[in-house]
Amino acid sequence: MGQIKNALIRYRVIDKCLRNKYKPFPSKEELRTACEDALFGSSEGESICDSTIEKDLFFLRMEHDAPIKYNKKNRGYYYDSETFSLDDIPLTEDDLMAIRFAANTLSQFKDVDMFKQFGFAIDKIADRVALNTPDFAQDSKNYVQFETGTSVKGNEFLTPLLQGIRSRKYAYFDYTSFQSDNSKSRKVIPLVLKEYRNRWYLVCFDTVKSKIITYALDRMSNVELSDNSYSENISFDTNRFFHHAVGITVLEDAPEKVIFKADNVAAKYIESQPFHHSQILVKEGKNKTTFELSVMISEELIRAFLGYAGEIEVVEPLVLKNQLIKRAKDLLSKY
Repeated sequence: MGQIKNALIRYRVIDKCLRNKYKPFPSKEELRTACEDALFGSSEGESICDSTIEKDLFFLRMEHDAPIKYNKKNRGYYYDSETFSLDDIPLTEDDLMAIRFAANTLSQFKDVDMFKQFGFAIDKIADRVALNTPDFAQDSKNYVQFETGTSVKGNEFLTPLLQGIRSRKYAYFDYTSFQSDNSKSRKVIPLVLKEYRNRWYLVCFDTVKSKIITYALDRMSNVELSDNSYSENISFDTNRFFHHAVGITVLEDAPEKVIFKADNVAAKYIESQPFHHSQILVKEGKNKTTFELSVMISEELIRAFLGYAGEIEVVEPLVLKNQLIKRAKDLLSKY
């Protein structure tokens, strides 16, 4: 379904490029980069190759009778008919189904502050789809239920913090820790916003502690940005920073090799939804399946393992094994 959806988007992008009167005769490379930008948010990648665009042009000619021609003088493509447009071709039921799902998904986020500017557009999409198929909008709630957070506290800070990241400005806020329950003022250089389990976090450089720290938005208050941009050059790579992390916690400790065994039924769930991208299946036994990870020993990892209770046995490292033993003893002592 993903490949079909991507192809449909590429067809529409190509159609738009061929009808652009202000930039006529787009080349194959220009069509490719336009599709890259529409699908992946950047025109610099090479996720789409030239042969894919050639196949798309062939498909449009054969399946939709698109009058696509190549102009040798201008070294680009064009429509031989000024009136042709894919917009005049009715959507298939598969197309409509994809749009319905997208509209229902978008509708969940229209009240989040960061996306409020798109609320009217989202409502228009949802309304048009609902008018096209009046029964679906109501009945879909009975067929499809999306996971949503019970609280959006702190989401009102998404927009200013994102502005701070883009404009390279300091962010000031009061922060209340769950552990101390005391509020302290912070001055940080915001670097990236990250969502984890329906909660937003700010990864930033704390100017007082002089290191990268992650703060939860739902524990912030009085968020403000500086008037002037900062001059510090902070070296930060998001992918590298979270490479060995499970969840949101990143430790200064080196990653550990974690080996654990899981009951074969639990192993099927763990294999289908790995704890971490480094997870590999080491051995399948008669009753147990052995896995290996290369991760930081964080609270998120411990809680993920505890979620399987007695269905998982950690073999190494010893520090993680002892942590789980202690948690298990604490649990038993309460019953």
